Amino acid sequence: MDMWKSQSNSGKQMTASVACAVVGLILVVGFHDFAGFDTNTAAAFALGLLLLLIGVPGFLLSCKQTVIVDPGTRRITIEDSNRFHRKKRSIPFSDIACVNIGYIGKRSNYVTWYYLMLKLRSGEDYPLFAPGRFYDGGSDRSTVEGWKQRLEGYLGR
Repeated sequence: MDMWKSQSNSGKQMTASVACAVVGLILVVGFHDFAGFDTNTAAAFALGLLLLLIGVPGFLLSCKQTVIVDPGTRRITIEDSNRFHRKKRSIPFSDIACVNIGYIGKRSNYVTWYYLMLKLRSGEDYPLFAPGRFYDGGSDRSTVEGWKQRLEGYLGR
C-alpha cells in the first residue's frame, strides 16, 4: 500500500479569519458611538468585538496540518505548523481501537463538517482531518466514508 499524505487548506482558514475580523471591525466602528445607546446597538458592538477576538488570533494562528498515514512504519503522523511553532504527533496503528465518523453542525442548516474520530486504546478520542482545518471533501459524508474505508484498509480491518 502507498503512503497517504493529506494537507489542510490554510488559505480557507485565513480567508474565514480575515472575513470574521473585517465584519467585526465594521460592526465595532459602526456601533461605537453610544450616544443613541440601546440594547441593539450594544449587541451589535459586542458582536463586533467578539468577531474581532475570533478573527485576529485566527488569522495569526492559522496553521497547516499535514496527515501522513504510512503503512510501512504502521503509524499516522500529524504535523501542525503555524507562524510561531510546529507540533508533531505520531499514533501507531496498534494504538487505534476503532475509527468512527464524527460531525459538527446541523443537517437542517445544511452546514455540516465530517471528520474521522480515532478511538485510541488509552480511551482518548482523536479527531483526524478535523473540521476547521478545511480538508477538501470534509463537508461530504460519502468522501469521509471513503477516508474511513481507506484508513481501515491500512489498519488491516
